[in-house]
Amino acid sequence: MPLYAYKAVDHAGRWAKGRLEAFNDSDLELRLARSGLDLISFSTAGSGSVFLRLHRAGLKDLITFCFQLEQSVSAGVPLLDALADVRDSTENQAFKRIIGAMLAEVEGGRLLSQAMAAYPQVFNPVFVSLVKAGEQTGKLPEVFGHLAATLQWQDELQAQSRRMMTYPLLVFLALAGAVAFLMMYLVPQLVPFLQGLGQALPLETRMLIFIAETLVHHWWLLLSLPLLAWASLLLLLKRSASMRYRCDGLKLRLPLIGELFKKIILARFCRYFAMMYQTGIPILDALRTCEDIVANRVVAEALARVHQEIEAGERMSESFSNTGLFPPLVVRMIGVGESTGALDKSLNKISYFYDRDVTEGMQTLLKLIEPALTVLLGFILAFIMVAVLGPLYGAFAQMKL
Repeated sequence: MPLYAYKAVDHAGRWAKGRLEAFNDSDLELRLARSGLDLISFSTAGSGSVFLRLHRAGLKDLITFCFQLEQSVSAGVPLLDALADVRDSTENQAFKRIIGAMLAEVEGGRLLSQAMAAYPQVFNPVFVSLVKAGEQTGKLPEVFGHLAATLQWQDELQAQSRRMMTYPLLVFLALAGAVAFLMMYLVPQLVPFLQGLGQALPLETRMLIFIAETLVHHWWLLLSLPLLAWASLLLLLKRSASMRYRCDGLKLRLPLIGELFKKIILARFCRYFAMMYQTGIPILDALRTCEDIVANRVVAEALARVHQEIEAGERMSESFSNTGLFPPLVVRMIGVGESTGALDKSLNKISYFYDRDVTEGMQTLLKLIEPALTVLLGFILAFIMVAVLGPLYGAFAQMKL
């Protein structure tokens, strides 16, 4: 949607200028008229979609947005007034503009879900589908409540992941800095001394000298090769669907963290699937939407097979079991929910179980990373000491003889 810079006047003759997104100049004039302004002149200020990509709303903005709308709408506040209150209280200026544009759309007679659909960079298809279902069933406050809880869970999971990786990353950087200092400054100063001892240097000493010389003379190459390899991998994943599928499958089979990835994906799937089921979205439509939510092509393909089998008349639990990907716990709980008619409760229980399992798994992984980095540092220091002290002990032994 294009972004326009405009000049207008209100009914009292006061000038007003600003920026507003609109589909065209007629739409811009209509939007300003709804706000009590008469358009005088305008110019294209750029692409609104580009602006959103640069200034998109964060998870915390969306959580606050959903929470405030849930509280206002459930208290009986009209939707237009609730949107205006949220717009006025939002500190993110880009998100404030988006809410203001949606408010103008709703004032013009469009549904809130239709107004949200115009901003896919902020409101993904799942968000829009849930709001649309809430509008159709009259459960809009419940939908915003579920969305706020789910987004808050997602934000906490990301924060937990960042906390888990901060300490190992700092230790790794300190380790890399110490090794670089030893190899690029200390070892080169010892090389003339070691070579002047007048004896054949052992293998580990020759290896140390080779590594130090490589770092000193070709450090730029050693830094650029990983970056080039990473960029090449990203380009290959972008262009090859089969490579993306293999990479997603590899993520699930990685030692230690593969099972953790799988549990996170299953927890996300169960949360969103339960939320869509509670909202009244049909099971087949919910499964189709979850194919994008899981963000893993192997799991998405399994969900597509489940969709096909249910559509052909199979029971849901049998369809999940036939994929061979979903654990027995998930299949059993889905079967229980299918039999009792409380599928959402069963899915929420699965999500709770995996949430707890993921938290414990992250803590265990963190406990394994710390000693592993310590052992690695000790091994490197021991190698340097042996490589440097070995020739010295050999020279002292010859002097005694």
